[in-house]
Amino acid sequence: MSSPAAISSRLAAFALALALAAVGGARAGQPVLDSPRLRLAFHPKTGALSEFSLKTPSHEFLSDGSPTTLWQISPMHGPPLRAERAASFSARRDLAKEDTLELIWSGFGHPEAPDLRVVARVTLDPEHPTVCWRIRLERLAGMKVRAVHFPRIGGIKPQAGESLAVPEWMGKETHRARSLLSPEGEAAKRREWEYPGLLSMQCLAWCGGEGPGLLLSTQDPSALRKQFAVFGEDQGGIGLEVIHQPPVENKPMELYEPPYDTLLSAFSGSWYEAAREYSRWARGQAWVHESRRKKGLTPEWATDTGLWVWNRGRSQGVLVPAAKLQEEARIPVSVFWHWWHGCAYDAGFPEYLPPREGNESFRNALALAREQGVRSLVYMNQRLWGMTTGSWSEEGAERFAVKGPDGKVAPEVYNTFMKVPCASMCMGTPFWREKYRSLAVAAFDLGVDGIYMDQACSSLSCYDPAHGHPLGGGSYWMEGFRALAASIREGSTGDRRITLTGEGCGEAWLPHLDLMLSLQVSMERYAAPGDWEPIPFFQSVYHDCALLYGNYSSLTHPPYDDLWPAEFAPREPLALLDRKFAAQFRLEQARALVWGQQLTLANFTPRLLEERREEMDFFLALARLHAKTRAYLRDGTMLKPPVDTLPSAQIPVSRLSIYAGQQGAVKEYVATVPMVLAGAWLAEDGRIGVALVNISDQPQRALLALRQSDYPISVSGTIRRIEADAEKDLGRYADGKVELEEHLDPASACLIEVAPDTAPLHPH
Repeated sequence: MSSPAAISSRLAAFALALALAAVGGARAGQPVLDSPRLRLAFHPKTGALSEFSLKTPSHEFLSDGSPTTLWQISPMHGPPLRAERAASFSARRDLAKEDTLELIWSGFGHPEAPDLRVVARVTLDPEHPTVCWRIRLERLAGMKVRAVHFPRIGGIKPQAGESLAVPEWMGKETHRARSLLSPEGEAAKRREWEYPGLLSMQCLAWCGGEGPGLLLSTQDPSALRKQFAVFGEDQGGIGLEVIHQPPVENKPMELYEPPYDTLLSAFSGSWYEAAREYSRWARGQAWVHESRRKKGLTPEWATDTGLWVWNRGRSQGVLVPAAKLQEEARIPVSVFWHWWHGCAYDAGFPEYLPPREGNESFRNALALAREQGVRSLVYMNQRLWGMTTGSWSEEGAERFAVKGPDGKVAPEVYNTFMKVPCASMCMGTPFWREKYRSLAVAAFDLGVDGIYMDQACSSLSCYDPAHGHPLGGGSYWMEGFRALAASIREGSTGDRRITLTGEGCGEAWLPHLDLMLSLQVSMERYAAPGDWEPIPFFQSVYHDCALLYGNYSSLTHPPYDDLWPAEFAPREPLALLDRKFAAQFRLEQARALVWGQQLTLANFTPRLLEERREEMDFFLALARLHAKTRAYLRDGTMLKPPVDTLPSAQIPVSRLSIYAGQQGAVKEYVATVPMVLAGAWLAEDGRIGVALVNISDQPQRALLALRQSDYPISVSGTIRRIEADAEKDLGRYADGKVELEEHLDPASACLIEVAPDTAPLHPH
């Protein structure tokens, strides 16, 4: 007589066989999902994804070999739990939905959850080459789960020209993902990005180069905390995954299911086409129609700023130079003001008040600047508290700081000169929100126009049960930020409206921030050379919902805070950089223009108008061109980037951070960059504008070809060339195509405007 265990095992095997037969089309017993667009197959014993085939054009995304485990559970305590550990695996067709397959794992023998069952639902989209993934953890018996990795898509086949595009704030792309994550002779590596936070949108794009690519995304309108990751594997393999972070409640959890879909979509093209695919869902979310730009809530002075001066220190070195530059520029100038505060930067936060020059001098300088039309944003970090400050101990701030799973504060050291620790404060605590609100309102009462909330577009997991929020995952960080922003605005009364800006950019912050600081246009000044390049991923989805500004671009060495140790101070403050870095300066400003940002100059002093006249003329011409073409570069929708067929060249690049480069010589390297940058934009009235910038010191010719297959062009219309201080009619176009060859003077910029005779044949 067979034992009960043997009978149970045979019944499980029989159930699996029936399920495989019901699925149909299986090879060697594999569960299979098939549609006119896609075919998926799963390992018959572990449920790992073993086949992901696009039918038109025909392409298999996964390499042969051992398939990657489809999911992984990370308990709060103990080792990870993977699908391979299950004693039982079965697959069954959903009787109500022919395009849905259920995969079921059980029999893990876990001491905390002996009856644990994991159920994955995989659904094919009938109209698009897209797979929808859902996962459910049942019978948890109170087991606390820190993270659920699902789906894990490994073994992605190499393709010529492949790249990884990541919406890390504005966005970046690498063509070296395999060598970075699966380096020869070394252990495989991984990279994770938190959302909401450093990941501005909930997706990753694996672009296929000459073949199809994959977009991994979630559709979570609540912006719950999660991570996206890319990981290396043996023999140069690479994979993508989403890491769902359950909120750990006080009451025992019996079931966990992320309340949103995860999608894996096949697409053709570059990061821009991936962005268009993501936009199909993203543009319908509340953060679009609730964005402050869309609702007309952003103060007019911020919307109409022609350029930003990013200076540091007392008002004499910030507001006075800005007023001088405004006279020269003939457009509105605003200041982005660091080191106004009474404490040392990256050390004494949040002891910002009184200002280092005193309340009266600070207030009077702001009033005079406002009379001159110069507005100001001042720096206030929205989460750091210096752990060596008097207020840290006096106010018992440690109680309200972010705690890790071990219950401890993780000190962060940013100041390379003083090396003092700071703690991140928990946005889920009313204490920290009230502390920051009171400081922001006090600064506003002194006359500042707005607050720059450093580290705003980021979030952290906190595990302090005394804070009253769920531990780890959830929405408490965004809910806390929403409450903080609202309370600052409510407390800033009178005839002025406070402006709030934040570091980085993120879709979840669109309803709360008036502007977003975007610095990756100048990423060469801080990033490792050769690994990543900036891309306007965020702008391609949300440009008309956000105002972006910011640039590390500078013609001087970095500044030094006079409240830092004197022994590290440079002999000559703000010494001029070598002229050989002029092309880098032009590259940074050109990116800002063609990607639709308000232009920004760091460390401006009036001497630059004399000693760096050529570079300043270039910068001011770009700023005036931006102001003249706001219908495109401020208010427009980004179109497909024009193909760059122009030659590239090598330029010297200065790799300096914004203030911490004085302890050694200037770091530099050589980079290959395009000599002409271009960006295409659609105005609300149907006109198209193509911004062109020549960053070289030689004349260039730009070939422009726009077709109805890629751009919303009408059959016929007019063409005009717009420069900072001139305009020229270029004639007409016909037959739904624009073909031009434009001459560009050295270090120059223009915008080619394409105006239709009638409405375009199709909307973008």
